[in-house]
Amino acid sequence: MLLEATLEQYLHEHIPLSKAMGLRVEVASQERVLLGCPLEPNLNHRGTGFGGSIASIATLAGWSWLWILMRDKSIAAKLVVRKSTIDYIASVDSDFTAELRPPPQEAISHFWDTFERRGSARIELKVEVLCRGEEAAHFDGTFVAIRS
Repeated sequence: MLLEATLEQYLHEHIPLSKAMGLRVEVASQERVLLGCPLEPNLNHRGTGFGGSIASIATLAGWSWLWILMRDKSIAAKLVVRKSTIDYIASVDSDFTAELRPPPQEAISHFWDTFERRGSARIELKVEVLCRGEEAAHFDGTFVAIRS
C-alpha cells in the first residue's frame, strides 16, 4: 500500500474528523505533505470554508509530517500539537489544500538529538493552506513526539 493510502486510512480511523472533512492525502513524504479537502463538508454559514476546518487541515498536515518522520525510522511515539497559530489571509471558496515543506535540516537534526537524549522532542512546523493556488491561511505549530 502506498504511503499516501496508509496515512489517509490511519487518519480516517484514528482522527474521525479527518474523514468527516473528506480529507485526502495527496502527497506523503519527508520532503512534502499535501492534504486536500472538498469545500462542501467544510462550509460555514457564509458559504465559504469554516475556519475550524482550515485550522484542522493545517494541523493534520503538520501532524502527518511528524508521523511520517517517526514511521520512517520505525519509532513508536505519541504525537501531539503543543501550540499553534493561524493567520487567515483570504476566503476559501473552493476545494482547498494544506501544504507542509520540511523545516531546515538543522531543526530536524536538533529534534533528533533531543529525542535521542530525552525520549521526547518538539519541532516548529509551517503549513500553507491554499485555495485556487493562492495562500488562504498560514499556520505555525509546535509539535511534540514522546517515545511510547
